Amino acid sequence: MRTWHAEIHRGHRIGWLRAAVLGANDGIVSTASLLLGVASANGSHQSLLIAGLAGLVAGAMSMAAGEYVSVHSQADAEHADLQRERRELRDDAAGEHSELAGIYIERGLDPDLAHQVAQQLMEHDALGSHARDELGMNASGSARPIQAAFSSAASFAIGAALPLAVTAFGPIENLTFWLASTSIVFLAVLGLLSGLAGGAHIGRSTIRIVFWGVLAMAVTSGIGSVFGVVT
Repeated sequence: MRTWHAEIHRGHRIGWLRAAVLGANDGIVSTASLLLGVASANGSHQSLLIAGLAGLVAGAMSMAAGEYVSVHSQADAEHADLQRERRELRDDAAGEHSELAGIYIERGLDPDLAHQVAQQLMEHDALGSHARDELGMNASGSARPIQAAFSSAASFAIGAALPLAVTAFGPIENLTFWLASTSIVFLAVLGLLSGLAGGAHIGRSTIRIVFWGVLAMAVTSGIGSVFGVVT
């Protein structure tokens, strides 16, 4: 009978949490920076909306494609490692047993117990044991390209929609101020949520996300101002 303990671990969230936070952060920062740059260059309200919508669509598709390709490459590498491990288990089972036992000895088991554990685990699931303890793979952390691509695209679109909505429905007067201030709030909320979901220090997570977001928006707004003056 399997027993459960009350400790809460968040390692199984790393894959989708990384993609979701990265996508949402990129959506907020890139779209807000784009809109601030166009606004600082004295762009019209219509041009702002067009630029923001184009940035949302292009960014979401780029995130999906990039995440799918990169994670699929990881999945291909994992598949190749598993195939090689299957061949080694078939051709040299004794050597693989010794290799697994050696891993357990390095972790602190005495040799007799290490060999006993390796024997029992290999009888139960030889490939799974080597994948986990030799290659560092596990079911919850295995690469899922489609899931990662969808998560990145969806989170980017949600993040990008926030500053775009401010541009569409916010006050035309002082739009740059409203766009910058609300984007900072959005980034702070993202940092808070990512810290809570990942169990990280909320303050450091929030400050890190807000700092880099503000820096990106400031640089883009400055470039837009320069071009706006020139034109």
